Amino acid sequence: MATKIYIVYYSMYGHVEKLAGEIRKGAASVEEVEAKLWQVPETLSDEVLAKMGAPPKSDVPIITPAELAEADGFLFGFPTRFGMMAAQFKAFMDATGGLWGTQQLAGKPASIFYSTGCQGGGQETTPLTAITQLAHHGMMFVPIGYTFGAGMFEMEKVKGGSPYGAGTFAGDGSRKPSELELEQAFHQGKYFASIAKKLKRTP
Repeated sequence: MATKIYIVYYSMYGHVEKLAGEIRKGAASVEEVEAKLWQVPETLSDEVLAKMGAPPKSDVPIITPAELAEADGFLFGFPTRFGMMAAQFKAFMDATGGLWGTQQLAGKPASIFYSTGCQGGGQETTPLTAITQLAHHGMMFVPIGYTFGAGMFEMEKVKGGSPYGAGTFAGDGSRKPSELELEQAFHQGKYFASIAKKLKRTP
């Protein structure tokens, strides 16, 4: 039976969604792994989103908390808000109390990816503070560490990400994820999928 991995994200301007797509490709490149993209529900009105200049949402399906129980592992993605996950994703996690009460996510692996506005905007604090959500559910945090190799030590190019997970910089919104950032995202998906697959086979 295939290992089922859900890439669950929130993206307002498309940066996190771009990373999510590459992560899905990386995860799906591992044999016997099924990787699926999901969005969490939006909490802002269309009127507010329009004033913020947010583009229309893609057709990636919206996930409900109950559907998390179907997966063997998760990659959670979100933009930062003052060094922590965006409120939309936090609202979704707040709605998983039923899963917490029945321990349906306990023991499952999870990883994190993210976007920040600038280099000092939370590339480490955002995933670090998000780990509390995993801990309370009993999930196992799977960081990428330095498995991306030389790409982790790039100093000539602007590159998001950290040992916690893949990341990108949005700037004023006009900057898009670079090729190196997308390669790191692909690597994270592939690396995570290989670990989730091994864990599923462990008796």
